[in-house]
Amino acid sequence: MARWTGEWLANLSAAADQDPPRWPGERLGLPADGVGAAAGSGRRFVGLLADLVLASLLTALFVRPDFDDMAAMESFNLWSLGTWALVTVVSAAWFSFTPGMGLCGIRIGRLDGGGVPGLWRALVRCALTALILPAAVRNVDARGWHDRLTGTVVVRMR
Repeated sequence: MARWTGEWLANLSAAADQDPPRWPGERLGLPADGVGAAAGSGRRFVGLLADLVLASLLTALFVRPDFDDMAAMESFNLWSLGTWALVTVVSAAWFSFTPGMGLCGIRIGRLDGGGVPGLWRALVRCALTALILPAAVRNVDARGWHDRLTGTVVVRMR
């Protein structure tokens, strides 16, 4: 245990000796601004909200929301969450962005230089985004825990 703690503390002190990046994504080789730059929190949040609204609207086509009936709304919300997960995973896995991300001009990029994220990355990202905290906690490169775990970064398309 002490050996693990020593290595962990050594890594922290080594990181403290480095100069902080001048912009998010600099350490990853991303530009400071424009196409390919790390996406800001505002765009990401608006994209998530747009995806959630889309999922609710799609769900409302099949399940009637009844604001006076708590049980009906619980069912509607669960169906909406499932719809959001399906839309998110399918579009992220095969197109590198969700409808909300596309609306905000951002997409998911792989750090290994690959093309689209693929199914497993999209599933992990979606599950961790649903938990909120892993997606909300960001490092200096504007990457959440879900990005770091899957080797991805959200970048600007325009």
